[in-house]
Amino acid sequence: MSIPATPNRPMSLVEWGLLLALSLLWGGSFFFTGIAIEALPPFTIVLLRVGLAALILLVVLSFHGQSLPREPRLWAAFFGMGLLNNVTPFCLIVWGQTEIASGLAAILNATTPLWTVIAAHFLTAEERMTGNRLAGVLIGLAGVAVMVGPQALAGLGAKLAAQLAVLGAAISYALAAIFGRRFRILGVPPMVTATGQVTASALMLAPAAILVDRPWTLTMPSLPVWAAIFGLAAMSTALAYVLYFRILTTAGATNLALVTFLIPISAILLGGFVLGERLDPKHFAGMVLIGLALMAIDGRLFRRLRPA
Repeated sequence: MSIPATPNRPMSLVEWGLLLALSLLWGGSFFFTGIAIEALPPFTIVLLRVGLAALILLVVLSFHGQSLPREPRLWAAFFGMGLLNNVTPFCLIVWGQTEIASGLAAILNATTPLWTVIAAHFLTAEERMTGNRLAGVLIGLAGVAVMVGPQALAGLGAKLAAQLAVLGAAISYALAAIFGRRFRILGVPPMVTATGQVTASALMLAPAAILVDRPWTLTMPSLPVWAAIFGLAAMSTALAYVLYFRILTTAGATNLALVTFLIPISAILLGGFVLGERLDPKHFAGMVLIGLALMAIDGRLFRRLRPA
């Protein structure tokens, strides 16, 4: 039975668990991309990511006796979602990170919940901005800034176009979360929505990869690189977007955007436990601030502490 989307309510434990799982899958994408980028150019990586994810999801749909719809209006929605959620932000971030440090890019990308709160307030009837929600977003931004360190802000003001590109990606993600709500109204299941979105994204990205990267001229990647690409496609894209649309359907766009705060935590913890990278005090301080931000946005703990 579908659950009505009441985004200003506190999320359930199941929804928080799905959000945490999504942050781990997307946080792991940094690990996979770090391996793949040593051997393949960016557009080729992105095309392989969404293309293989589309093939995996199509196989899963077929196994469950389902298929992609043929209605033109649904495919128009898939292409719109792919453009907002994959093609535009992926390309803007790839270009932006050629000019600015990854830490600054992480801070700019972490503004996604703020843009989502603002967009949802003006573009939806039921996801209005609340005081605790706005306060939580601002605390979360501070937590991400503390986690990546003040040195990441050293380039702020320089290379303005690249910074605006990453901010544009964050705004695109926010608009995608609002746009994606229509699939619930259209009665499209999360699995079908995820498959349609990545399929449309692959079709849109193929020309860019062919024209810019000329993949047929590249050296055949090694087995570890192919393993990283498969992990990026299967886990950080195919499975991740099934969870993405499941959370969007039940919890709403604003709650879904909170995953942006959790991704840096997942990436840092994976780097510490898998790659042996050292965790600094700033990482733990940032995690505490992000935890406070999530509690403020959820609101239940503060309501219990408020005097009757």
